[in-house]
Amino acid sequence: MPIDARPTIAAPDDDPYLWLEEIEGTRATAWADAESAKTQAALLTPAALQDRDMLARLLDRPDKLAMIARRGSHVYNFWEDKQNPRGLWRRTTLDDFRQGEPTWEVLLDLDTLAKTEADDWVWRGATTLPGTHDRALIALSRGGSDASVHREFDLTTRRFVAEGFSLPEAKGSLTWLDHDTVLVASALGGTAFVTTSGYARTVRLWRRGEDFGAAKVIFEVDAAHMMASVSVDRSVRPARIQYSDRIAFYDKAEHIGDTAGPHTPLELPNDCERSLHREWLIAMPRTIWHVADETVVPGQVVVFNLTDYLAGRRRPTTLFTPTERRIAWWSWAAVDGMIKLMVLDNLQTRHEIHEPTATGWSKRSLDGLPALGTTMVWPLDSHWESSNGDLLAQCEDPLTPLSMLLISRGKPPELLRRAPANFDASGKVVVQHEAIAADGERIPYTLVGPAGAPTGDAPVHMTGYGGFEVPMLAQYRTAIGKLWLERGGTAVVTNIRGGGEFGTRWHEAGRREKKITSHDDFAAIAADLVKRGITTPKRIAAEGGSNGGILISNMLTRYPDRFGALFCTIPLIDMRRYSKLLAGASWIAEYGDPDKPEDWAYLQHYSAYHTAAPDRAYPPILVATTRKDDRVHPGHARKFAAKLQAMGYTNARYFESPTGGHGYGKDTTERATFTVMGLTFLARSIGWDWHAASG
Repeated sequence: MPIDARPTIAAPDDDPYLWLEEIEGTRATAWADAESAKTQAALLTPAALQDRDMLARLLDRPDKLAMIARRGSHVYNFWEDKQNPRGLWRRTTLDDFRQGEPTWEVLLDLDTLAKTEADDWVWRGATTLPGTHDRALIALSRGGSDASVHREFDLTTRRFVAEGFSLPEAKGSLTWLDHDTVLVASALGGTAFVTTSGYARTVRLWRRGEDFGAAKVIFEVDAAHMMASVSVDRSVRPARIQYSDRIAFYDKAEHIGDTAGPHTPLELPNDCERSLHREWLIAMPRTIWHVADETVVPGQVVVFNLTDYLAGRRRPTTLFTPTERRIAWWSWAAVDGMIKLMVLDNLQTRHEIHEPTATGWSKRSLDGLPALGTTMVWPLDSHWESSNGDLLAQCEDPLTPLSMLLISRGKPPELLRRAPANFDASGKVVVQHEAIAADGERIPYTLVGPAGAPTGDAPVHMTGYGGFEVPMLAQYRTAIGKLWLERGGTAVVTNIRGGGEFGTRWHEAGRREKKITSHDDFAAIAADLVKRGITTPKRIAAEGGSNGGILISNMLTRYPDRFGALFCTIPLIDMRRYSKLLAGASWIAEYGDPDKPEDWAYLQHYSAYHTAAPDRAYPPILVATTRKDDRVHPGHARKFAAKLQAMGYTNARYFESPTGGHGYGKDTTERATFTVMGLTFLARSIGWDWHAASG
């Protein structure tokens, strides 16, 4: 049974650790640095440093898979390795890439740039000018934060353009309209240009040679809304400009427009996912939608003729209807007159192609892909609207490394690359199980471990997320494979409610006041592992990050008897103040508004920062974050660790990487260090001498 965390919190705003929210404050950073030094001294033993170096070598190996995207006549790749830790932006031709040992043209060496400019640059992507692809808008982050600097780059001279488009650090984006014009959705410019969530409030039209301060505002949203954004749809001529008012995380209003601004609203329910392609409007609602005389259910994918729709003739054509455990994921792709849907069929990935015909819409499956495991498919071309329909597929399962396949119209999938195996998978099996939640719901999970009868004391690494309609799919994980599975451990990936494994209903069952249900699901899986004779509670080590950090912190306070150790990373934890910290206001749709008494009435029960109490039998916990995380405030992790330590929990440790953004590090070495420290802490805390196990 969970520990009772139901007493009313009398003074939720009496917070003695607010000083730890000063990200660069002298006192706060001194505390974080001192605690991090203690943690590193305890965990980065010579054996752990060997593990870190081994993991870094695997992540940097020269024969790893190079992911590509096509722009014009070239395919582009961003590459990191030991010699280039910050990375190289490079390109080659698709034919050359097919040969196995392509000749890469290096466009930008980020290590050289960082050294030359004495700045902590981290790659954040590039968009090339459609059509010619001779110019690019490059985004660079300092230390891995979400906020980026944007600079125009000439791909012919391989130099940044003097007096070209250039913006200082801010959250936002630049979108090419033509060679001399960009559309800017940026928080840059003061309070009038930023929402309460910290994102862009406006879209501005910026012409070459014009001072950015004079760029005309052509779209603006309410400051209380999440953000404004813009995109250019070149699947029609002239191109359509789409303006989006993201009201909240799951609600948006969109308009079609031109360079003067929006002029035609898309009259859809705000909770619809939607996109335009050629003459088609594709939509999928989150709630029941009555359109014309038909009822469209949540998760149903429908298509309309856009001209008819705007004229009021709104007869939907159904492309996909969900069932309880068969859903279409919201991330579809519309390319070259066809719509590709990704279907999760009881957690197995399937892909469908829908195309218009003279009598309606045809449907076919993408054949030649693995039936088991996880297969992701997306357009080869970065600019989908100008694609010829070529698709890339990435196939994997927990024991089989990535394969990359090219899918061209009318041809079977062509294997382009197969990644090397990073750990010995012999003697390991993948098994699907289900735990039964307290309300009777079946909660799936994937177990990877040694073949044969369960031992009853297996060292188990368990992870989960349970939020934002994001599914946890079975994938190949180098660090877990090499450091945990290869040494005889067992790994579990959970599919708790709040995620997107079974569509909107699964998400809604773990959102807002029901978020605590997703935590109960995770604890039910831990209990199921014991019931099946796989392990004991003291041998279960659980890890979760971001929204999964709320999950792990609640395992500490509500289910401490079910776990032997916890690794809580880049977490949300203080649910009283989260909406006031960095991007927190944008997540009110997922959790609720703590400033509303009716929402705080339930939020307080999974705000582990408030429910943590002294003199409980809490398992060891490592709370870790990065100082450059400008999405989830590092104050969550700092305050939770400090409070636990003040309560006398000597088994509560803290680590803060100076860079890395909302992740485990800005480069391979940082990521390997963060990961190895966490796994070392977990193994040690559950009493597993994994180095002895590895020989």
